[in-house]
Amino acid sequence: MGISLLISILITFLVIVLVLYLINMLPIDGRAKQIARIIIIIIGVLSLLKYLAVF
Repeated sequence: MGISLLISILITFLVIVLVLYLINMLPIDGRAKQIARIIIIIIGVLSLLKYLAVF
């Protein structure tokens, strides 16, 4: 049970980092990038909290 939880958390973290990297590569202005980063970070934190059974 603990190993699968750890793997799920690791995969979620890696997906968040990959999406943030891809957003950084988009040719859009800085304000839109910042908003997109904030949205992705909030979604990622909520998803990690779900794995830790906070929600």
